[in-house]
Order: sequence, then C-alpha cells, then structure tokens
Amino acid sequence: MCGIAGYFQLESTTSPDRELIGRMVRAIRHRGPDEFGAYLDDRCVLGQARLSIIDLAGGSQPMGNEDDSVWVTFNGEIYNYVELRPELEKLGHHFKTRSDTEVIVHAWEQWGRNCVGRFNGQFAFAIYDKNQRSLFIARDRLGIRPVFYTVHNGRLYFASEIKSILCDPSIPRQLDLKGIDEICTWWTTAPPRTAFENINELEAGSYLEIRDGQISKGRYWTMEFPEQYDHNRSAESWAEELRELLIDSVRLRLRADVPVGAYLSGGLDSSATTALIKHFTDTRVETFSIAFHDKAYDESQYQTQMAEHLGTNHHQVLCGWQDIAKHFPDVIWHTERPIVRTAPTPLYMLSRLVRENDFKVVLTGEGADEIIGGYDIFKETLVRAFWAKDPDSSWRPALLKKLYPTLPVTASRAAAYLKAFYGKGLNQTDKYYYSHMPRMATATMIKNFFSQEARERIGNYDATASFGHDLPESFHRWHHLARAQYVEARSLLAGYILSSQGDRVLAANSIEGRFPFLDHRVAEFAATIPPWHKILGLNEKFVLKKAMAPELPKEILARVKQPYMAPESNSFVQPDSPDYVRELLSEKALKKTGVFNPAAVDKLYKKCARLSDKHLSFKDNMSFVTILSTQLLAHQYVDDFSMPDTMNRNAFKVWRDDSSEL
Repeated sequence: MCGIAGYFQLESTTSPDRELIGRMVRAIRHRGPDEFGAYLDDRCVLGQARLSIIDLAGGSQPMGNEDDSVWVTFNGEIYNYVELRPELEKLGHHFKTRSDTEVIVHAWEQWGRNCVGRFNGQFAFAIYDKNQRSLFIARDRLGIRPVFYTVHNGRLYFASEIKSILCDPSIPRQLDLKGIDEICTWWTTAPPRTAFENINELEAGSYLEIRDGQISKGRYWTMEFPEQYDHNRSAESWAEELRELLIDSVRLRLRADVPVGAYLSGGLDSSATTALIKHFTDTRVETFSIAFHDKAYDESQYQTQMAEHLGTNHHQVLCGWQDIAKHFPDVIWHTERPIVRTAPTPLYMLSRLVRENDFKVVLTGEGADEIIGGYDIFKETLVRAFWAKDPDSSWRPALLKKLYPTLPVTASRAAAYLKAFYGKGLNQTDKYYYSHMPRMATATMIKNFFSQEARERIGNYDATASFGHDLPESFHRWHHLARAQYVEARSLLAGYILSSQGDRVLAANSIEGRFPFLDHRVAEFAATIPPWHKILGLNEKFVLKKAMAPELPKEILARVKQPYMAPESNSFVQPDSPDYVRELLSEKALKKTGVFNPAAVDKLYKKCARLSDKHLSFKDNMSFVTILSTQLLAHQYVDDFSMPDTMNRNAFKVWRDDSSEL
C-alpha cells in the first residue's frame, strides 16, 4: 500500500509547483507513512507516499531506469516480479534494487503499454517517459487499487485519493448529483464518474495515456464467461484445480519483507485463506477479526472456533453502536463518497487493530463471493430466471422463502410478498441488470428523499444504464449466473467492496490488504466453472466448499452464510449520540447542501429514533446512512475542506528535480 500523486502539463511546459506536490503527498501520507518522494521537471511531477513492504531499503520512489529517462510512482504489488526479473535481465535490462517497482520500469521499456498484461498483482501506477514525452497510468484488472484524475487549466492531475487532487485550490469542489444518483441505485458510482464533479476514476482493467498532449484511454482486461460449459468434467476435478490455483495465489501473496497476517471472520472465505497460509509457514498465523456487542451481527463464536482449529494467535476488536457513530466521520473522509451502509466503519476499526499490533499486511477473503457465486443475489437470479419461465409456479416463491426464512411475513403471505418484490421486472430478462433489479428497487427508494432542487439537477439521467457500456459482445448469450457475476464484479466489487470496505479503510491506517481470490488466474478459471458447480440447488460456493474440505471443519463448510452487517441508523439516534448528527441533519444544513428534503429527513430521523434497527426496514436504514454520509461528505470536502500544509523538502527521502529552474 502506497499513495501516488502528480500532474502532467498537457500544453506548454512550466516550472514545477513544488509546494503543490508537497501538499498532494501530505494529503495521502496515511497510505504510506514510511517514506516520501518526488520527481519534478518542467513537464511532469510525480509524488509518492510509501508503505515499505518489499526491499525496505532499496525500494524508494519515484524510481527511475538506468539513464533516468523513465520514472514511475507506484501503489500496490507486482507479485510475480521474482519471475519477471530474470526474464528482463536476459533481454538486457540491468537492475539496481530488489523491488517490484523496478520491474515495472523495465517492463515498460521492453513491452510498452502491454506490460500490464504481464503483471500478476494489484496496482495503480504512473510512468513518465521523458524521451516520448508521455504519461501512462494503469489500474489493476479487478480494481483493487484506486486512481483518480482530472483535467484542469492545461494539466492532468492524478492521485490515489481525491483529496490529493483537491490540494490545488483552483480545482472546484462540488458534489456530482448524478454520482449521488448512481450511489442511490448501485451503491456506488460508475467510473469514470465519482461523487465529485469533474473528478474521474480510472476504471478497473484500464489505462490512460498522454502523448503529444492528447489523452487516450483503453481497457486491457475484462471478466469474460463462456457461452458453453464442460458438462463432462466432474465437480472433484474443478475443485482440485481451484484449490491448486488458490494455494499458488496465497504463495505469491505472502511475498513480503515484513510479517503478514490475515483477517478471520469465521466464514468460509477468510477461513480458507488462513488455512492455505499454513501451507507456507511453521509459525502461528496472526489473525484479526471484529466482534459486535449486538449478537445479531456477531460471529465471534465461529472466529474462535476457526482460530482454535488453525492454531492462530487471534486478535479481536469489539464494536458497538457508539463506535459506529464515533468513527463514521473518519470513514467518510477516507471513502470520499456517500455510503449506504455502516459496514465500512467496523472494518476501519479492524485495520487500526492490525496497525496497533505492528502489522502492515493482511490477507483477506474478499472476492470469493463474486467469482464463485456466494451472494444471495446470485441464488435470487437463478430462481427469478426460472420463475420468469413459469410465473404461476407455486414452488418458486417457496424457494425464495427458503432463501430468507426470517422474512417478516407469515407463511400464508410469503408467496404474495415475494412475488410482489422479486417478481418486479420478472420478464425483463434481456436487461443487463436483470439480476440486480430487486436490490436496485430497494436502493432507489432513497431517492424519495431528494429535494426538488436535486431532482431538477439530475433531470432525466438514467443511472440504471451506468454499467451497461462496453459490455462484452457475447454478454447476452451467457448464463444468467454469469451475467449476474459480471455485473456484480464490475459494479459492487470494485466500487464498494474493494473501495469503501477495502482499500480506503485499510489505507486509512496504513495497512495493505491482499486478496488471493482476486488473482486474475483464479478469477479467469472461476469464470469457466459451470453454474451448477457454483450453486448446487441453493448451496452457494459448492465447488469452493469441495475444494476446501481437506482443510476446514465440517461445521464451517456446512454453516449457513451470514452476510457481514453492522448496526445501522440506531447508531446515530441515541440520547448521547455525537452532536454532528443533528447538526448535519438540521434544516439549515440540509438546505445548504441541497440534496435532500429537510421535512422528509426529519420524519425519517424521528422514525429511526422511535424504532430499533430490527424493526426498521432495510430501505429506512439505508436511506438514513446515505443521507448522513452525503451530508458529512459535503461538509468535509465542499464546505470546510482542510487544505494540508506543504511538506518541507527535507521530509522527502527522494527529491529529484530535473526542471530548468532548480
């Protein structure tokens, strides 16, 4: 984990803004507090906040090639750098460090933009080629590492976080209401759009290049699924190959010159990751988890069971509603977007626990649900697709009732309730977002709280179309499960799971998360596994359970999946809740932001204060959290942005100034 920042002159060259790069790096110093670096000339400025993990002494950045004609600033890891280095040496390249960063420099010299296809890793980097007068920015295949950019006053600015870009005070700071509209549809914005006007996000698996003052973008990778599956291959064969790939993925992700720990939630995915780590170490694995005061959210008994089974040295942080309310503003500062759930907040506390125990790196189980079909939305999709063929079937609603045995309806009402909700758009199977229509139906209810001003500014914008561009040509010929997985990976995985619940709350405490399930080899192989081996009946991730049977106890393999959730709106409506809640939800504050209707919000607040989370609808909880987080975002970034002071040049370990005015 590091932070990158910088800018490139699109038109005439000019003396570099040394104070600006000092502010940009300081703004993201939490991402990499170990070292700071900068490269400057009249055309390009690169900044770096480094978290030292590989080649602690020699991996300082920005880093140049042998003749200093190519420079890179890099966030992330290239896990196969050990294998790429001798290949590049045979091609005549000379190395001066043991770092994976230097492999990027020489890979660029050798393969140009095609270098990204050679990397197995999680990365966002910017390469400045002085001879070509070009800048090349790339992001990893699945969007594990973020990078943002904007064009303003003849410059392209880029950074790991938006706050760094906003360190140029001439760049306007304004919420993008179409971005808010997307969040109230998908839970995330759709790149290149963000929650801020004219600030863009580079999409996963994409690159941006500047040559001759012209900006171009391209995609080098996307998730692809087959139109036909192998019906003859056994479940055992699929499971064995998946297991071998995961073992190798874990092996690569243990490459570090610092200790590596793991998250252990007590579920299948994190348990699998931790179990596979033990293949490569004889020492006790350090594991970390969240426990909740409220037993409705707590999984600590399963965490303890797995920690004892695997013999780990386990650490736990206890979270209650007071903690949610206390840390929520910090979480929004780091996520840089409204969030629809409080779930990132305990994860922020968890990464702090990791840091307090002097760890910098953790392996986690994120990505398994998306690539192997673990979410209920995938099972819903299969049931809805079958239901669409026979809308009057009596056993389709029964299947959905089995999926959700705790639905707040009587057995006699279950069929009507489920058909009314999950039957929405049932025959619209040609819609690319068919699988996500029930979830979107809930999320879009947040828009009922929009002010008239917001509705007018959003106009006729159709947020449902946001992820529908550049669909693979064969998309509509894929199986329903494959389509659902593609949409989930392109939207929620990169935009929420790996962002608000991943990179942003990890980086906030200078922690790097590594995700074995998101090795592109694992993802590509998983895409070829037939749907009936992913979800067998209503048994999700069947093939993964089969793959991990030699490693995990039967109780974990047979356990009903418990979605990760945290206390929601009740965290903010207690008698001793922090003052910021009422202040930001006051009529004055809401009118100032202009996004939500004060009268409607006041009714919602009183309803949430009167009822517990358990008696509030998902829609009400989601609306409250979205409104409050939007208000916090506007306060922190629009109304009262805290512009950091510049860093003194002496604070930079690397300061290479090749400008004409030294």
